[in-house]
Amino acid sequence: MLKKYRKNDVIFTQGEGAGTIFYIQKGKVKVTVFSEQGKEAVVGILTQGQFFGEGCLDGVKLRTSTTHAMEGCLLTSITKAAMIAILRAEPAFSAFFLSYLLLRNSRIEDDLIDQLFNSSERRLARLLLILADFGKEGVTQPIPVILSQETLADMIGTTRSRVSFFMNKFRKKGFISYNGKIEVHRLLLDAVLRDKPQIKEDE
Repeated sequence: MLKKYRKNDVIFTQGEGAGTIFYIQKGKVKVTVFSEQGKEAVVGILTQGQFFGEGCLDGVKLRTSTTHAMEGCLLTSITKAAMIAILRAEPAFSAFFLSYLLLRNSRIEDDLIDQLFNSSERRLARLLLILADFGKEGVTQPIPVILSQETLADMIGTTRSRVSFFMNKFRKKGFISYNGKIEVHRLLLDAVLRDKPQIKEDE
């Protein structure tokens, strides 16, 4: 079933019953979690071609996160029963879905390593490259990043002031353009891949 969501619409909330998987046809979705103390943390930004809410396939009864539409979104919603039936009946789709889950698991492992071993400056650089779809197959031009510095800070585990400092530094070095939206340039990718000193290992 296709569903449309407007900017800032809630798709599902943490703690509600889980029984539907979503696939993003168009738009961006923000994933957040709340601690017992009510503190909110941004744990992911999902884009076109990604699934979410599939934890119900593994027996998860309640949503473990809250999701919002960051812009106008077109989503396909699939019930747990329908998804299981499709996976059993369609080997090609089953292989596609398994490949997606393996790729996402690899991304999660990379994120954990990033948090454990890299400086917040390198974490920000990597996040900007991911959000701009650098390195994604079939992408010829980077996608503009439209996120607040507070959200970026939440996602890499640092403060807004640090993000502001790094963003200004990246702009001065020509890694990004920043005018309401963030345009990521290939120079940033080159700096990260070549381990240039502009992207420090230590703060």
